[in-house]
Amino acid sequence: MDWMIILPVLIPFCGALYLLFCGRRFTKPAMRICTVSFVLAAGLMTLALILKDTTEWTAFELMPKLPLYFRVDGIAKLFAGLTASMWLVSTVFSFKYMDHQEKEYRYQMFSMLALGALLGVCFSGNLITTYLFYELMTLATFPIVMHEQTKEAISAGMTYLFYSVAGAFLGLVGIFFLYANADEAVRPGGILGYIPGGFLKADASKEVLLPVVFLMLLGFACKAGMFPLHGWLPKAHPVAPAPASALLSGNITKMGVLFILRVLFYSVGADFIKGTWVQTVLLTLSVITVFLGSLLAYREKIFKKRLAYSTVSQVSYCLTGIFLLSETALVGALLHVVFHSIIKNLLFLCAGAVIVRTGRTRIDELTGIGRKMPVTMWCFTIAGLALVGIPPMNAFVSKWYLATGALSAGVPVFSYLAPVVLLLSALLTAGYLLTVSAAAFFGHEGAKDTKNCEKSGLLLVPLVILAVACVMFGILPNGLTNFITECLTGLL
Repeated sequence: MDWMIILPVLIPFCGALYLLFCGRRFTKPAMRICTVSFVLAAGLMTLALILKDTTEWTAFELMPKLPLYFRVDGIAKLFAGLTASMWLVSTVFSFKYMDHQEKEYRYQMFSMLALGALLGVCFSGNLITTYLFYELMTLATFPIVMHEQTKEAISAGMTYLFYSVAGAFLGLVGIFFLYANADEAVRPGGILGYIPGGFLKADASKEVLLPVVFLMLLGFACKAGMFPLHGWLPKAHPVAPAPASALLSGNITKMGVLFILRVLFYSVGADFIKGTWVQTVLLTLSVITVFLGSLLAYREKIFKKRLAYSTVSQVSYCLTGIFLLSETALVGALLHVVFHSIIKNLLFLCAGAVIVRTGRTRIDELTGIGRKMPVTMWCFTIAGLALVGIPPMNAFVSKWYLATGALSAGVPVFSYLAPVVLLLSALLTAGYLLTVSAAAFFGHEGAKDTKNCEKSGLLLVPLVILAVACVMFGILPNGLTNFITECLTGLL
């Protein structure tokens, strides 16, 4: 029954095809029931795989010694469970958000196609399988960015496509080199799959491969929004529907993080770049991104664009933890993958609720909005406190691991520079998020109109669920922390 590993991928693909051929004929309620059924089914199949032991399955050979190969390990379980759960929450929210949007079936169709592609990335067992689903993810998500079909949306969608394809091309060139330098002896069952510690030959030339690995990691960091390939994020988020922005920020950027993990720890091995110029340059870029993203977010006046710049900064927290090559920092990086996904989905869905109910899109228009939308803005405030890293919120835990991991990593300069930059970024985060909450609840402009406009449970329930998760993972983080620690066995 190992072939069942493909079901979480196939189920949303089938749902997308069903909507493609039948979506135009559905009423909105029928289309939504169909959508949530397929998304829920994919989530339940993902849960079933998470509860199983490690399993693998080879579908077929694309070419000799290059099969379409799937494998479930701890890292796959972590990212797939996060993806499936956040997708379900965002899908439920999207029903009310899309009430007055045209061609909702098209949005849901591409959303399900993207879900299948992301789960394919998560459950891939070798580089070529991951790459195929990674590219499919790009092709499935750029139409979502362009959903509203305005001039700005089309421009943003094409920018996103250009950045993503260019970054993936750098990765593909690297895959050629890695396969050419693979050790035949480490192939499990004849398949060159992911192996903790990597699969390169002992005599592989560092002079040749280090530049290749650098460009490869830089290319996949594009999807994670790392400087200097971060430009698509602030352009795509403001024009995409809010549920799509939530998934772009909270989950799709994490596929770049996942691919970097697979290359660095399961293909070349951490020791291959440890102490080299590659580690130094990657740490430099990620630390710059942490500070630059926070600074740009602090200066930005458009609501969703501010959150986009925040994503640029916060995802590079994860990359910094990875590039430090320290077990404690790596635990912090994976914790932040989970916690940032929850927080940023919540922030963008709060922004979407404000936009759909009031039409306000700028920061200076949010003064007094807490009187009209108290639940939404309280959820926004909880997310803001969490992203700053104030206990007992979830991101306090991940940032603690990142800071202590950096101090114990023994990397010259960065062992001290990284915690300082994380602290400065946290202060800027408080400046660009908590000031919004303060103005929303205590500002006087617009105070005359205090009529509550929160009327839909489809908008509020997802927000409350995510807000509760922000607090619960902060109070009870040990289960997730222990699971992540176990996943990292043998990597460093």
